[in-house]
Amino acid sequence: MNNKRLTIPVTDTESVSAVLTLPSKKSAVKKTGVITAHGAGNDMNNPLIVAFTDGMAVNGYPALRFNFPYREQGRRTPDGGKKLEHTWAAVYRYFTEHLSPDLEHVAAAGKSMGGRVASQMAARHELPVDGIIFLGYPLHPAGDHSRIKDAHLYQITLPLLFFAGTRDRLCDPDILKTVLSRLSVPWELNMIEGGDHSFHIPKSAGLHEADIFERIVAISAEWLKTTFAA
Repeated sequence: MNNKRLTIPVTDTESVSAVLTLPSKKSAVKKTGVITAHGAGNDMNNPLIVAFTDGMAVNGYPALRFNFPYREQGRRTPDGGKKLEHTWAAVYRYFTEHLSPDLEHVAAAGKSMGGRVASQMAARHELPVDGIIFLGYPLHPAGDHSRIKDAHLYQITLPLLFFAGTRDRLCDPDILKTVLSRLSVPWELNMIEGGDHSFHIPKSAGLHEADIFERIVAISAEWLKTTFAA
């Protein structure tokens, strides 16, 4: 695979860093691309984000990961919703303009906040992707089941792939399953046994972080192949 560091304009005065990862062999490049956003407490160099985008490229899918402005500036507090959405839109536009007409489909992927923002935009038809992969969805505040963030999910008209840990304090598995059962679009849920919100698992499970990431990549690649036949 080939990595290319990019600077993507978000406004006239602000830009963010990104990494475009392409398959090594042009003959192996699929017609579907993947854009991946990080979560609130990390950035595009988070091990899961890197492993996921690299894995997509190994499987033939052009992949791009990017920073939101607050992480680009070294801040810990996430930007406001509008800026997060504006950044997603700018990155999508850059990705499609620079790879089109080679791509027939684009999927959004995101860790926690990154995926949630993409889904909110998709629900309003403001992010024209063809599917969404959730690398841990923040369904509710940690340990608080009284505020379920699901209303916009019912407005989405795209196929969805969810990964969730069985110990995720921000996404109770039973509540998530109930939410998904109400969706009218194709969806798939893959549970990471023993995983928390970042898919960390107890050492007693006998699995390494790389094993979990490899599984997520394999399932995602197969889902893209089946969903888009490209």
